[in-house]
Amino acid sequence: MNRRNGRDAAWEVHEATELLKFLFEVMPERSKKTVKTMLGRGHVFINNESTSQFNAPLAQGDIVEIRTSAPNKKAKIKGIEILHEDTDVIVVNKEAGLLSIASEKDNENTAFRLLSDYVKRAHPQNRIYVVHRLDRETSGVMMYAKNKKAQQVLQHNWKQLVSERTYIALVEGRMTEDGTITTWLTEDKTLTMHSSKTPNNGKKAVTHYKVLNTNRTQTLLKVNLETGRKNQIRIHMKELGHPIVGDKKYGAVTNPFRRIGLHANVLAFTHPTTNKAMRFEAELPKVFKMSFK
Repeated sequence: MNRRNGRDAAWEVHEATELLKFLFEVMPERSKKTVKTMLGRGHVFINNESTSQFNAPLAQGDIVEIRTSAPNKKAKIKGIEILHEDTDVIVVNKEAGLLSIASEKDNENTAFRLLSDYVKRAHPQNRIYVVHRLDRETSGVMMYAKNKKAQQVLQHNWKQLVSERTYIALVEGRMTEDGTITTWLTEDKTLTMHSSKTPNNGKKAVTHYKVLNTNRTQTLLKVNLETGRKNQIRIHMKELGHPIVGDKKYGAVTNPFRRIGLHANVLAFTHPTTNKAMRFEAELPKVFKMSFK
């Protein structure tokens, strides 16, 4: 078997051999240096398992694939951890302090720019496309598309395709009860969001929250979004009288670890092309747990 799709290929092994020897034989048009680079970057798969072992044994019936869209396990992108990558989407764990996309004030060091550079290293025509955003101050899971079609499917069917968006919020004050808050949000000329309980006075925003842990000064919440408005969790926590730790813009008076206490913990969605259910989780930063030891 020799199946090619763009730059990817797959072959069935007909007799026992070693991986590097096999790759040289089935890809005579590639230089040995290029083949070794693919292998070293984790782009070679044996029976759906990535390997970088040159002398990996192959048996009759094994399937060897080249997946140039697979994450480069050796890639180091400052502020970004790649959780998943395929030909349609790339899912990452973004550090706090990094913009998702360019703003009027900053168009250099953004997750979008860093990931664009990353995918172009595999091929100059590769692109990424914005699907949703996280605030600069928020860490955690977010997703970009790798082609226009996937972007449009995700954006036009976001509510249907995304089954879970879970955040962890560290807020000021002691909270003891779970709940839901519904308000209508508007944005002023300074790009600050405002909340109103008057129906239809802005965009409807619904936030569900559950107490995970609490002490005399702080509470750790699990937060799920029913709607995805700008700064929604931050302004809803202010509305509840428990602003997110470090979030001076929305009423916080404490900043114990020089960032806001908001982390996008889980993103679960139906893949825009394969329709496969996917779920990704970004581990909670250690500083969130320090107050509850």
